[in-house]
Amino acid sequence: MYDIMIVGGGPAGLSAAITARQHGKDVVVITNDVTQSGLYKAEIIANYPGLPGISGKELSDKLTKHAADSGALLLKGQVSSMLAYEGAVNAAFGTEMLESKTAILATGVVQTSLLPGEEKFLGRGVSYCATCDGMLFRGRQVCAVCLTPEAEAEAAYLESIGCAVTRVYEKNLSINGEDKIESITAGGSEILCEGVFIFRRAIAPNLLLRGLEIKDGHIDTGRNCETTVPGVFAAGDCAGKPYQIAKAAGEGQVAALSAVDHIAKMEV
Repeated sequence: MYDIMIVGGGPAGLSAAITARQHGKDVVVITNDVTQSGLYKAEIIANYPGLPGISGKELSDKLTKHAADSGALLLKGQVSSMLAYEGAVNAAFGTEMLESKTAILATGVVQTSLLPGEEKFLGRGVSYCATCDGMLFRGRQVCAVCLTPEAEAEAAYLESIGCAVTRVYEKNLSINGEDKIESITAGGSEILCEGVFIFRRAIAPNLLLRGLEIKDGHIDTGRNCETTVPGVFAAGDCAGKPYQIAKAAGEGQVAALSAVDHIAKMEV
């Protein structure tokens, strides 16, 4: 079990990792490909204190190296679902389940358009995690909505545990049913199924973790970066405007200190 699990490898997440390591905590950072981020692609950053004119790539590389050199474990990939309960937070990462005492969400701004029927059947047939929920559909017909390169491996995993999988590559589709999923409509065709696994590049935080309150499109946090889920904190763009690197880095530090304090109270 880790002390602090950080979801996101931007300025907020890496700042949190550095601060947490300075306090001797066992830290894991899970991040998508940072080279695809807006920060990494920025040609010039003019307003980061002390580093005028630095490129986004250079700043991102420096932050990543600092976090790695501090002893934080950096994992590349996507968290598909999280579950918080008393004293721990679990996260599905690929085919693994990671466990931590606390978590910090530093996902940036995630703009995800939900499919018709997606929210209605979330937890009742709609899933983002083959490892978490695949066994519930063993021997049953499911659709795998494949919108990322990693989706093929997820669909293959579902097949390996006995699910009958239809792969769908259409972005515009709807999930149909009354009390349960009965089919999806994609490309003008109806496909019968009992479950739908959606594999997309980004998952909105409130869909990632149940109980997380959203306010004005961002994770609702308090002064100490606490969320509505005990033991889970949020920092950076996902926690609200302004979308500035210095603000994200500062909130990352605050979130880490809050997580450290939360762990100390758990251990009393």
